[in-house]
Amino acid sequence: MTSGSSPATSAHPAPGSSLTAARRSAELARTVGGPPVDVLVVGLGATGAGVALDAAARGLTVAAVDAHDLAFGTSRWSSKLIHGGLRYLASAQLDVAHESAVERGVLMERTAPHLVGAQPFVLPLNPLVSRGQAALARAGFRAGDALRLSARTARATLPAPRRLSAVETRHLAPALRGTGLRGGLLSWDGRLTDDARLVTAIARTAAAHGARILTRVRALELTRSGARIRDELTGEEGEIRARAVINASGVWAGGLVDGIRVRPSRGTHLVLRSDHLGPLPAGLHIPVPGETNRFVLVLPQGDGRVYVGLTDEPVEGGIPDVPEVPETDIGFLLDVLGSALDVPVHRNDVVGAFAGLRPLLDTTPTAGSGAAPRTADISRRHAVLTSPDGVITVVGGKLTTYRRMAEDAVDAAVATHRLAAGPSPTASVPLVGAAAPHVLAALEAPRRLIRRYGTEAPAVHALGAHDPRLREPVLEGHPVTHAELVWAVRHEGALDEADLLDRRTRIGLVPDDRAAALNAAQEALGETLGRR
Repeated sequence: MTSGSSPATSAHPAPGSSLTAARRSAELARTVGGPPVDVLVVGLGATGAGVALDAAARGLTVAAVDAHDLAFGTSRWSSKLIHGGLRYLASAQLDVAHESAVERGVLMERTAPHLVGAQPFVLPLNPLVSRGQAALARAGFRAGDALRLSARTARATLPAPRRLSAVETRHLAPALRGTGLRGGLLSWDGRLTDDARLVTAIARTAAAHGARILTRVRALELTRSGARIRDELTGEEGEIRARAVINASGVWAGGLVDGIRVRPSRGTHLVLRSDHLGPLPAGLHIPVPGETNRFVLVLPQGDGRVYVGLTDEPVEGGIPDVPEVPETDIGFLLDVLGSALDVPVHRNDVVGAFAGLRPLLDTTPTAGSGAAPRTADISRRHAVLTSPDGVITVVGGKLTTYRRMAEDAVDAAVATHRLAAGPSPTASVPLVGAAAPHVLAALEAPRRLIRRYGTEAPAVHALGAHDPRLREPVLEGHPVTHAELVWAVRHEGALDEADLLDRRTRIGLVPDDRAAALNAAQEALGETLGRR
């Protein structure tokens, strides 16, 4: 947390950050057909919301639109990890690795310590992992720790990797098969409480700096001087004028700007009930049989669920709003689990599944010049591209480096369109809810709420002071409370049931849970928006 910041710890949201239906309507009315803004951002995933914050924090006027909701696309389908760049070292992408480590440190120590914490992982040394592979992995973890040091991330933030005995390995991961287990390797990385909550925090911080955050507004056409848009709630069309336009629509970027080639890669995760695998004090890196540097992750979530992922498969054809999970992906992940776990996991144990599409920049040669590489081998570098008519597109990259991607995109817009703005300050701008660990520890609210809302947790909890029902869970077996649904409508821009269940909370990842919570979501919307 930067010095001089004063996080809100009362029963109120951070000043100017509340996103409401009324605010959306008012800001949309004065933006469409109104005076030009300095920057129009298209897309409100992590990168687009980051662009809105970066530009607004530099003192520029900003409007940011999305055809759907905050974090509707790729940003909510991640592994919820903030990677330090270890996998990029293995492919000699040293600049990407260092950038990832730096941005991980920024999130963990300055801008979002309430949302990003240290996650331990165990790599089991079972009969499928040769001693040579184990030595390579151990060297990799040491190199990852050197990345942490080069990024100046404190040892107290991320502990050192080390070798584990077989007993220690089974203690941290009792579900592992004990036969032939000769120990394990313990490593640490950053882990998000919730990726969609990160996007919400970025967008609300941008709003607190004056950005107009306009969901349900579809960009139909981009030009050098703005965009033709449609309000998806009313069907009305209009124009938003801007001095600079930044296309941050991820896998959909090529549909708005000619010449942008994105090669989507599908990453699939399974959702299991935590009680099926038993206690998991640490996550797992399970080696994929036959691969030297590829792993399946087992990620305990702390909400009664475990995620297992992920795949890396190319996607051909049209890009859907919500990707479907093919049975081949589910079978692959279950097979890898079966190679290492003592607990059998069958198809009917999978209570949910989700897939996201990585917006990888396609830099492969045109037809006739050889086979395209696997999507797993395509660089995760991001690119900032300027079209002939001056539209800036930012594409590629990954969730961890959203802030740097946004900074580079705004730098390009400032230079191309000669906007009056200085350098980016966002490496030291705390997101809504952020505070130093000792401040968070002193808050009077449940620990689970603090990990999700930071300094606003007491305000969320206070909603139940006069109505104890709001402190009760929305459904049995899941910790989200009724107060969180109400808070999402009042302050986080939730406009319908899907916003509440699929993005502000993650109840909807399990279809049965989503159905059971639907009435509660409708009640929260009705009480707050008057939609009886």
